[in-house]
Amino acid sequence: MPAAIRAEKLNKVFGDTRAVIDVSFEVQTGEVFVVMGLSGSGKSTLLRMLNGLLTPTSGTVYVDGVQLTGLKPRQLREIRKQKISMVFQHFALLPHRTVLENAAYGLEIRQVPKAERRARAYEALEMVGLSGWEDHLPTQLSGGMRQRVGLARALATGTNILLMDEAFSALDPLIRREMQDQLLELQARLAKTIVFITHDLNEAMRLGDRIAMMRDGRIVQIGTAEEILRNPANEYVAQFVQDVDRSRVLTAAAVMEEPVAVLDANAGVQQALRVMRERQVASAFVVSGDRRLVGVVRDEAVAEAVRNGADSLHRLMNPRDVVTVRPDTLVTNLLTPSAQSPVPLAVVTDDGRLRGVIPRVSLLAALGNGYHIEEVDAEEVTAEEVPS
Repeated sequence: MPAAIRAEKLNKVFGDTRAVIDVSFEVQTGEVFVVMGLSGSGKSTLLRMLNGLLTPTSGTVYVDGVQLTGLKPRQLREIRKQKISMVFQHFALLPHRTVLENAAYGLEIRQVPKAERRARAYEALEMVGLSGWEDHLPTQLSGGMRQRVGLARALATGTNILLMDEAFSALDPLIRREMQDQLLELQARLAKTIVFITHDLNEAMRLGDRIAMMRDGRIVQIGTAEEILRNPANEYVAQFVQDVDRSRVLTAAAVMEEPVAVLDANAGVQQALRVMRERQVASAFVVSGDRRLVGVVRDEAVAEAVRNGADSLHRLMNPRDVVTVRPDTLVTNLLTPSAQSPVPLAVVTDDGRLRGVIPRVSLLAALGNGYHIEEVDAEEVTAEEVPS
């Protein structure tokens, strides 16, 4: 399938000012693509070229494989009606119309029959948590509620693409956070294609599947929040991300490592002890043939079993020794379990397969500004993680 949106070498010049310079990217269907930059970086100009509100000085925009650039005004309006909705920073509600009428306005423009547009507007308002407010006027609503009406209006049209221009920046921090939560919940249900403009890096990293960082009209880096945080493309991006709370961006999948010692569930205790001594670790994870995590054994228990002539690993596994986490668990939620666990955290999939492990030293290294996990010196490993 073609990308939902594709921009090729877009440029926009206003007089002597180059607002957008040689910008190219693709937004995949169902993706939240965040364009992030300071005021004057060109992000809003770029957004308006994506739906034809501004004509590029040069370059091309495609929506679902259809070239927007060069379309006649009537054709362009039809594309907007069928495929693209906008959510604006300052709500853009009609003050003399009720919440329901505002939510249905996009459908009214498309000449959808009144009964159908009311039904679809009711449904959209319910999605954004405004059931019971249909007959109120915008002036009777808080800022957050008015923005929910704007979001409901975009959802009611049924378009697959939402363009959101600084949609939450006029809201106070608490309401802004609630709107971010609302958008993430709706996206999990509806899987829209969203291009979201913001100047707030924390918002970008919270919402975006991928982020395009803009500076002076150019895109300087495109990547996931983790990619940008761990591998900034240049000094400008590095300065931007240096104060980000990494614990609330990085996930277990980003900081995990390959386990040093993994044993088959049918292995004997002598083999287990040999593997741990060769790898210089104090514990080994035990998995089944399809790599489902069975448990963990520790070197002291295994050594004692060898001395006593025992040969089964299963009696040596203590369920309390294993702490499992999902790959998408945020690092901030790993700190306490890591501190309490006698062995590295086990990262497992939903069906119980072992994907990786997180030693405490790697977790701490990942939280340090500018550090990469592979840069941690082996001598920094704590004594409890290496057998004597």
